Amino acid sequence: MENSNCCVCQKPKANLECGVCHEHVCKKCAQFVEDGSFSFYKTVPKILQSTVFCGPCYDREISPAIAEYEQIMKKAKGISIFMKEDSKITQRFSRKENPIEIKECEDKDELVMRMAFLAVTGGFNALVDVEIKHEKVKPGGKYQYTNWSGKGIPTLVTSSRHL
Repeated sequence: MENSNCCVCQKPKANLECGVCHEHVCKKCAQFVEDGSFSFYKTVPKILQSTVFCGPCYDREISPAIAEYEQIMKKAKGISIFMKEDSKITQRFSRKENPIEIKECEDKDELVMRMAFLAVTGGFNALVDVEIKHEKVKPGGKYQYTNWSGKGIPTLVTSSRHL
């Protein structure tokens, strides 16, 4: 990338490029977003894949996307989760949707949160028949770690008794 003037302050030597408008921006004027900030999306929208933005694009495009992402995360934390063993309680719940399945997650809580996030993005407020499995992986030597996987069926619960 060639050195150019910053699109915000017009100073020379703007070495960075905005991820939205692709204009040159200096480090002082650039807005940065951590890589992996939107990792719970199944596919991260193209506009959110960059980590550097100019101020106007950040305010117009990225800030509302961050607010929406945080709102979805807040809803996902409040979702009702019913394990497979609770099927007697949930026997009248709809199970029409395809199950949400997550494989190879590093943490059990993150696995549940990822499933809840995908359920909320689909417009649901509960997960039923949730199954969580783990597998110990020993790549060699004394080091080992656990891979978590799980699946659950998203559904919409209207009864306040179960929420």
